[in-house]
Amino acid sequence: MPRVCTICTHKSRPEIDQALVERRPFRRIAAQFDVSASALVRHHDDHLPTALVKAQDATEAAQADALLAQVVELRDRAIGILDKAEESDDLRAATAAIREARGCVELLGKLAGQLKDAPTINVILMPEWRQLQAAILAALEPHAEARLAVASALLEVESHHAAGHA
Repeated sequence: MPRVCTICTHKSRPEIDQALVERRPFRRIAAQFDVSASALVRHHDDHLPTALVKAQDATEAAQADALLAQVVELRDRAIGILDKAEESDDLRAATAAIREARGCVELLGKLAGQLKDAPTINVILMPEWRQLQAAILAALEPHAEARLAVASALLEVESHHAAGHA
């Protein structure tokens, strides 16, 4: 006879399901409702209503859409202020409006995943890259064919990099 799910029969099941849908840590939920983390995992994987998960995803998508709409509205307002400032030859206000519009456009790019905050690191230009190349080629010294193949591949990486950043 199959085991009865202790979460399905728990008096606080709706709250537990909500906590799971909100992706709270299993250990925290287990402690709060005095259940085992393994029972939570099984319940999550086998019994958590798919509709609840989809509803949470839909809520998150709606919130993201609302945020996007607010940023678009701010951008449009900043451009409207820019237009008025230019009409009245108010360069100070125009500059401030440009700065605000640029900030909104940048934020929209980040929200759309088209802009990244992370810095780009060019490892090909780092001295450590040269040291690594030398170490690899030195280790392959007894294996002439493999050394030649690796050297050729390294040159191809560098030429591809140079072509892409020329």
